[in-house]
Amino acid sequence: MDPPVSGAMWEAVERFHAACYLAPEVREEASAVGLKGFWMNYFATRVAPVGAVGPAIVESSFFYYSPARVQRAIPDAWRYASPEAVLAARYRGMDRALRRIYGRTLDDDSVAEAAELVRRAASGCDRIGRVLHAGWAALPWPEEAHLALWHGCTLLREYRSGSHLLAVCAEGLDGCESVVSHASVGGGPRDWIQGEAAWSADEEARAVASLQRRGWLDRAGAATAEGRAGRDRIEDLTNRADLPVWARLGAPSGRRLFDLLAELAIPLGADDQLDWRHHYPEAGS
Repeated sequence: MDPPVSGAMWEAVERFHAACYLAPEVREEASAVGLKGFWMNYFATRVAPVGAVGPAIVESSFFYYSPARVQRAIPDAWRYASPEAVLAARYRGMDRALRRIYGRTLDDDSVAEAAELVRRAASGCDRIGRVLHAGWAALPWPEEAHLALWHGCTLLREYRSGSHLLAVCAEGLDGCESVVSHASVGGGPRDWIQGEAAWSADEEARAVASLQRRGWLDRAGAATAEGRAGRDRIEDLTNRADLPVWARLGAPSGRRLFDLLAELAIPLGADDQLDWRHHYPEAGS
């Protein structure tokens, strides 16, 4: 297996996992236990397995987002709902969402097969240095096949997220520099920097200046050859860190899981991260 296999498998896993961010049922269940708004729901439900942590832990693990965005949600979330209540709400929401999206097909043998394959893959994950993955991996596996599949995809998704964070740190980037450099090579729209990730104009300007000093951006703020090489190193290291998981699962089982998840992705629609050009057509042209 070559490292790019990790990227392809991550995309297949990510599409199924990410239904939790867009499905209205998940927001409804989170609101019912007390969480306020999209971002409180996002941060609290993702970090809940780690416990009622403060903003510093979330800022460290969710490096993509500005501290200001995190601090508007954490630790206030825990005044409204405990981590245990938040987790129960997320699983209830995903149960409802998956039943709505797939209906009777959730009873197909293919869903149970995919759940078993992601469980085998997740057994090969190393928890060291991957805080969010370790938190989710400490939870019991759901008995229902469709929830076990989502749980397993979440473990694999957070594993890669941790691997990516380690790769970003190895290049010496901070959170804002990571987002700015990612956008500069076409990994996402510039709107993400101040929009989704909520870095301020001053923070973005400092990141641009820092990357220019490193030679990653030119005077106009466009990616240089060194900047593109740096981002390639980050992706390559991320892929290499993930590769043992997929090598342990094996090529035939990995291909089978990829095919099963690709089929399940059909009714999910465009993902806001993987398919960002769908949401930002002008930026992607």
